[in-house]
Amino acid sequence: MPAGSLEVLKTAVVFGADAVYIGGDAFGLRAKAKNFSLEEMAEGIAFAHARGVKVYVTANVLAHNDDLERAAEYFAQLREMKPGRCDALIVSDPGMFAVARRVWPEAEIHISTQANNTNYETCLFWRQMGAKRVVCARELTLRELRSIRAHIPEDMELECFVHGAMCISYSGRCLLSNYFTGRDANRGACTHPCRWKYAVVEETRPGEYLPVYENERGTFLFNSKDLCMIDHIPELLDAGIDSLKVEGRMKTALYVAVIARAYRKAVDDCLASEETYRKNLGWYLAEVSKCTNRRYTTGFYFGRPGEEAQVYDSSTYVKDAVYLGTVEEIWETDGFPWGETAAPGPSCRDPRQTAYPLVRIEQRNKFCVGDTVEIMKPDGNDVTARVMAMYDGEGIPVESCPHPKQKIWLELSERAGKYDLLRTES
Repeated sequence: MPAGSLEVLKTAVVFGADAVYIGGDAFGLRAKAKNFSLEEMAEGIAFAHARGVKVYVTANVLAHNDDLERAAEYFAQLREMKPGRCDALIVSDPGMFAVARRVWPEAEIHISTQANNTNYETCLFWRQMGAKRVVCARELTLRELRSIRAHIPEDMELECFVHGAMCISYSGRCLLSNYFTGRDANRGACTHPCRWKYAVVEETRPGEYLPVYENERGTFLFNSKDLCMIDHIPELLDAGIDSLKVEGRMKTALYVAVIARAYRKAVDDCLASEETYRKNLGWYLAEVSKCTNRRYTTGFYFGRPGEEAQVYDSSTYVKDAVYLGTVEEIWETDGFPWGETAAPGPSCRDPRQTAYPLVRIEQRNKFCVGDTVEIMKPDGNDVTARVMAMYDGEGIPVESCPHPKQKIWLELSERAGKYDLLRTES
């Protein structure tokens, strides 16, 4: 699972990821993500390792000369990280690979999809260089993946994207952003021109835009639907894929929680029995549809995508759920969480007398006292609850939380646990 922040990393771990991939302040392909300082990275790795989950660090930019010396310093910092190191580096550039091998010879290295890994000879080449895993290009079919698996050693691992945004350019190597805006997609600064709306301009008539119509709403020429393979888990496992990867280091904790939990359950059910998997298929599909998406496609897995893989009328997301916040703290003891001296106002009930302990969240979207919310739990046993009361950080009762990232104490009609997520219908 992807994580663009420490909060999202913890969510991915709690909701079922076997491994999380993150980016530091440099050399990843998501410059606009929050990314991790070295201190946050160390905390995230410790949190994941305590729960048996691996952490991979991306350094998959296509490097220029000026990057190499800084990359060596960065890899040395990762090598010396306390209390524990990351479990693997993800790189795409051969120069960055060479630097990593020189600075940190014992590091496990995975080859990013950005390296255009489309055949078994490429996989064998990277194995000879010392790579442990190859992340395959999104442009491969299941038939091609089975052929790669048949031609490489059993201990050479294959990873494939199974969910998330698709790039219009081959394995993510895009020049449009750099050409239009000077921000290089291959160095983590993509402006996503594939989502823009285009028209034709005749050379001698500047300013006269001739719309290109697929229908009356115009067209978005490069706007792919999002990838979703949750209803094809048996085929993925049959192809010999070792790791299923989800795109989305710019996504929220809610997105990561929903997708991690759905794929965790789908894979576990399928490994138990395909009958169980088929029985629960409707639940998986309903869950992933609640997340932000551009509608879904199976990409290249079953052959070259046709016109149905494109979104022509809009570049906006659709979603069925709104993220309210993650439970960060539960007040189980006597007294008030805001201190005995700062007693609440007359309309506030003593939290010691409530049916369930107060919980604290960092608010992400506005909601109100009296609203019905869903408590999303890692095991899938979600419960519906009513917001009975709401208090600010000083213990003052409030009717709503209008300020983003405001710390709020809630009294809910049902019990919530630490790291549970609150969501509501959009």
